[in-house]
Amino acid sequence: MASGGANEARRPVWGLGPVGGLVLLTVLVAGLSVAALGLRAFRAHHVGVSAFDFMPWNLFLAWIPYLLALLIAAVHRSRGPRPLLVALGLAWLLFLPNAPYLVTDVIHLGTAWGAPLWFDAGLIALFAGTGLALGLASLLIVHRVVEARLGRLWGWCVAVGSLVLSAVGIYLGRYPRFNSWDVITNPHGLLATVLHRLTDPLGNPFLLKFGLLTSTLLLGSYLLVWLVGRFLVRPAHPVR
Repeated sequence: MASGGANEARRPVWGLGPVGGLVLLTVLVAGLSVAALGLRAFRAHHVGVSAFDFMPWNLFLAWIPYLLALLIAAVHRSRGPRPLLVALGLAWLLFLPNAPYLVTDVIHLGTAWGAPLWFDAGLIALFAGTGLALGLASLLIVHRVVEARLGRLWGWCVAVGSLVLSAVGIYLGRYPRFNSWDVITNPHGLLATVLHRLTDPLGNPFLLKFGLLTSTLLLGSYLLVWLVGRFLVRPAHPVR
């Protein structure tokens, strides 16, 4: 008879079958992405000038952690080696802040001309919501994989820790203007900034406030996603 730990390791990530839950999530976030890009194209067509040109690129970056999460789920289902999962997990964590980062693009509201303010507010909100959905959906996938491999406690530790680190990543992207690629292209500058600003958090009150507020909002949003996921995409029973 297989042990409980082995059953946990073989448990599928989603209760809708091998791919059912992942297909459902992917269709939802893909639909949001198409709607966001379509609304921006509609604006450009009717106004006659392009605006918010950075948003498609930011949306592309938001898709990277989601695609990595799908790959993590595939490796898990195929009983892939743990070192590979760890490597993919670190890459996922590196790109995860790019998804909720789109929410901060609200600062660009009112900077483009040619369309009513309410229209641009809806456009930015759609991109922001899509980015947030991609990030939270990817976290839900990774959370389920970690939970299946290591247990519920580790699953929640990874989930909460990822959200806190994402808040820090959003800060580094919005204010010092770093991005995920700087880990490779500018590691010394990134490390110097992190050591300067994060090793003395009490000396940076804005960082504390930003990190606390952003972490709280992300955690609250994820809890809602997790609760919905429990009803719509249930974990499968252990394989006997």
